[in-house]
Amino acid sequence: MNIKTVNRMLVSILLTFTTSLMAYAEVVIIVNPSNTASLSDKDISRIFLGKMKSFSNGDKAVAVNLKFGSETRNEFEQKVLNKSSSQIKAYWSKLVFSGKGKPPPELVSDKDVIALVASDSNVIAYIDSVNVDDTVKVLKTF
Repeated sequence: MNIKTVNRMLVSILLTFTTSLMAYAEVVIIVNPSNTASLSDKDISRIFLGKMKSFSNGDKAVAVNLKFGSETRNEFEQKVLNKSSSQIKAYWSKLVFSGKGKPPPELVSDKDVIALVASDSNVIAYIDSVNVDDTVKVLKTF
């Protein structure tokens, strides 16, 4: 084998490894550090599907999504809501059309989500675990 072949093989291995790591990203559910609520996995799902409007302590719960199509959102929908992105889109379309609900607002980045959660004790959201900082509290890891 020549050096070019070896280099191509190494690049291929690195790309495969990196892609594998990205597919196993952990999604964390975050709230403001002052939020004392405890939530089950089912409660979290119900909040993000608009079926539950408050935390266990009675405070209003405001769910926030990442932008549609983002990798972290796809992971969240699969791991937490047990639905595909198209199923979630259809779910919310039906509720919006019937006037029975509207989907959580969307933010563009984990950084935007962290800033909002850090400033509002009613917000619940999710981000990639690698972006957690001390301005938010992790409730659950998926």
